[in-house]
Amino acid sequence: MAAQSPAPYRAQAGERDSGLRLAELVAAFSLALDLGMGQPLEHVLRSWLIAARLGDHLGVDPARRGSLYYVVNLAWVGCVADTPAVAAVFGDDILYRAESYEVDLAGLPLLWFMLRHVGVGRPAAERLRIAAGLLGSGGSAVEQGLRSHCLTTAQMADRLGLGADVREPLQHVFTRWDGKGVPRDVRGNDIALSTRLFHVADVVEVFHRTGGIDAALQVARERRGGQFDPAIVDVLCANAEEVLGDPATEADWHAFIAAEPALQRHLTERELDAALETIADFTDLRSPSRAGHSRAVAQLAARAAASAGLPDADIVSVRRAGLLHDIGMHGVSATILDKAGPLSRSEAERMRMHSYYAERMLARPPILARLGAVAALAHERCDGSGYHRGLSGPAIPATGRILAVACAYLAMTEPRAHRPALTSKQAVAQLRSDVRAGRLDAAAVDAVLAAAGEAHGKRRSGPAGLTPREVEVLVLIARGASNRQVALELGISPKTAGTYVERIYTKTGASTRSTATLFAMQHGLLDTLEPLDL
Repeated sequence: MAAQSPAPYRAQAGERDSGLRLAELVAAFSLALDLGMGQPLEHVLRSWLIAARLGDHLGVDPARRGSLYYVVNLAWVGCVADTPAVAAVFGDDILYRAESYEVDLAGLPLLWFMLRHVGVGRPAAERLRIAAGLLGSGGSAVEQGLRSHCLTTAQMADRLGLGADVREPLQHVFTRWDGKGVPRDVRGNDIALSTRLFHVADVVEVFHRTGGIDAALQVARERRGGQFDPAIVDVLCANAEEVLGDPATEADWHAFIAAEPALQRHLTERELDAALETIADFTDLRSPSRAGHSRAVAQLAARAAASAGLPDADIVSVRRAGLLHDIGMHGVSATILDKAGPLSRSEAERMRMHSYYAERMLARPPILARLGAVAALAHERCDGSGYHRGLSGPAIPATGRILAVACAYLAMTEPRAHRPALTSKQAVAQLRSDVRAGRLDAAAVDAVLAAAGEAHGKRRSGPAGLTPREVEVLVLIARGASNRQVALELGISPKTAGTYVERIYTKTGASTRSTATLFAMQHGLLDTLEPLDL
């Protein structure tokens, strides 16, 4: 039999069943959202169970249980994209979101809550300045942020191949039964039922976990007819014990997914790669300076693994682990991720936890656990000085050594809030120094540097018809630059910079900085920090 050509073989491999359900991958990502909301792991998944039980009592069609699952599990995705903006106004974004559950966010309670958190951790004068700006805007900036959140969330659902029955309800995340939410023209039964179920389940899960059934019912009754659909609250009150369940005795969430007919869609190998890229892109949105980092690490590590002669399975694993290695960053406040100065000891410790979080989020099912085991090695060092396990020598596999070097090299050549990007020459010198000190593996460094030297050819034309200058502007705004900073960097006027941004949004179909950043990631425009010469 004639040997099969590589291209058809790869195509066939891409259509193979990966063995992973989409629902399982979304569940793992929901654990990251738990941390970003300041909640313990599985808050979102328990909210889904509560919402599903409420839906059963309301006669929700079993065929719609799948869309309810994805609405509940993806509802808070947009928080990733608006993290920098939230942190700029309210400080610790995770603390802000955690405490938001305690307040019925409308009218004076909402205003008082925001003013109490404005500029937390900053000098009094700066807090007053930020508060004045917030009041002066009449809340328009906050409303715009909530709308951006919903657009970003719907975009993730779209990239995961989910339909309008998921995307459209995700536009209603910040609506309220009484019409005092965003958008204000959506109220009552105009709000998708899956979203109304989410509103109740998301809040009562927190109060049930922290205060028991009485606390859950009290908050439900207090917000009945305001934030919550009265009919759903009435069903909850009539069936509280059965609907809320007991976290200590109820079955594992994997068992619920396996038993739910609407959640049995398996991902092909190609679909799994696309889904992991989506998770990587949304993870990197938490910090402007990290935009595109995960994709770049994945690509460099995969090329290095091939250069080092690793088996095909290891090349695939290290690439996928590269896409996931920073998923634990969702548990680290933006005030730490983007701090301009050195981290305190406690801040550094919180930062070091992100690789532990990644391993825990990806601990199940086994397919993800294998990737998580590699992803968690990105900050280990051969001399035992890394984290989070402090592994050394033979305990770190070749895939982990390559991933660690790829991550280190790219992190050094990317700008951070506390330092500018190093040149490639400086990064190489640092890597060689780490080899001499025993921190990094010499063979892994050689493989990564060889892979990094295989530069991509110059682009002949920009995606979506972007001009060379527009690509430069897109890269800068994706990394967090304001119009004024773009103007200074490129030697143009702020007005001209704004015009370029408008053109970029028009050509790419973006409507916010977040969606423009996602476009840049998807088209590989953030592979390098140097302005692209098209």
